[in-house]
Amino acid sequence: MTGRQGPGPSRRTLIGTGLGAGAAVLTAAVGSGAAHAAGSAAAAGTSAQRRGYAFLAAAMDAYPEHGSIRLAQSYTDQAGLFSTAFTYDNALAILAHLAARTADGRARAGTLGDALLYAQAHDPAYDDGRLRQAYNVGSYTFFDGSPQPDGFVRADGTANVGTQFGFTGTAVGDMAWAGIALSALARRTGARRFLDGAVRIGTWIERTGRTDEPLGGYKFGVNGANAKLPFTSTEHNTDLVCLFGRLARLTGDRVWLERRARAEAFVRKMWEPSGGFFYTGTNDGVTVNKSPIPADTQTWTHLALDSRSYSRSLDWAAAELAVLDHADRPNSTVPAGQTYEGVTFSSASLLADEDAPIAEFQPKPDRNGVWFEGTAHLALALRDRHGRGDEARARRLIASIERAQDLLGGDQTVGGKALPARAGVVSVSSPLDTGFGFGYYPYRHTGATAWYLLAAARSNPLRA
Repeated sequence: MTGRQGPGPSRRTLIGTGLGAGAAVLTAAVGSGAAHAAGSAAAAGTSAQRRGYAFLAAAMDAYPEHGSIRLAQSYTDQAGLFSTAFTYDNALAILAHLAARTADGRARAGTLGDALLYAQAHDPAYDDGRLRQAYNVGSYTFFDGSPQPDGFVRADGTANVGTQFGFTGTAVGDMAWAGIALSALARRTGARRFLDGAVRIGTWIERTGRTDEPLGGYKFGVNGANAKLPFTSTEHNTDLVCLFGRLARLTGDRVWLERRARAEAFVRKMWEPSGGFFYTGTNDGVTVNKSPIPADTQTWTHLALDSRSYSRSLDWAAAELAVLDHADRPNSTVPAGQTYEGVTFSSASLLADEDAPIAEFQPKPDRNGVWFEGTAHLALALRDRHGRGDEARARRLIASIERAQDLLGGDQTVGGKALPARAGVVSVSSPLDTGFGFGYYPYRHTGATAWYLLAAARSNPLRA
């Protein structure tokens, strides 16, 4: 990829080893699990918010036979990823549970945080503070007929890394989000173990990701063979602005401020002043990638930097990545009579070939498929900016997400069990090609639901 303008991998890209394109396709089919929805249904908020929390509870409680140390399944069973629990999604679930400000929410956040600490301390191969891209949290039989009998904790006591799909690598962005979640737990509970876990994460990132290439910043992470990846991501470094800033505040150690400044300097180099947006990063540490331009580098930068100098990125995302999905669109899976608005994943999503499947065995894309996770990012960022008209725009976007929770993704299950009625937000309104080598599909999703709840609660997870 060196020497050409190209997308490079997203945080969501497969970063395992030894699996072919078919496995990468399944990465895109990410789906979120559920079971029974007890617990979090008591969370404060509107009926729609309570149903969102009911989904998060169901995804977390799907496999009681495997014990109390657990993570939440990321997507419903129909996505084909079985009991996969992505580290990123679980970090978001922790933050959403804390945003509820209920006893149940705090307890659930603590349980998920302790599971991340367990994975950190019981990795089958490493004892250096890393977490993997994803874990298994329940038993299943894989497509080739091989059994996966364990829950999150394997019979030998190690964390059950998601080897079946190759989710064995470690991305700096995933690590940063886990550190952000653990630091939030440390601040809320005062428990030293959560801060220690976050510091271990920050130390791994500094040791593994720091680069002295011309554009600087922190690189992507490692694949499943522990080989360093050459890319540097705007999104990852934005996450680090928050994580390192929090570690500086919580530990009192100023070395984290220097690291924060290094990550922020890279992010600022990705700014395109003539267009008012951020580029995605670099493949080689020298050349800035000009295309595709993703939504999250526009929204997360505002949430992390809180800088009026760059707040035009929200207007760029709201205008240039806006989509409206309905049944008359080519390849739309939205039922007749329903309409959803929001943003798509990237500039490349708007140019996807609607005559070709997103990947082998996958459907054709809808250029106007709404990415609800990103739509929630944008709604929260608009609310955070407080500009003229921002609140009205945010409410309209949130209403679209809540309508999707009501009407899309019916009859989906987690752990083979029915979900609470109208609980959980699908990742997209219709199949969507991200332009980064994978797609999203309309399955209820822990990450999208968590971002919706954060936006509804006006809770900015990236403010140090």
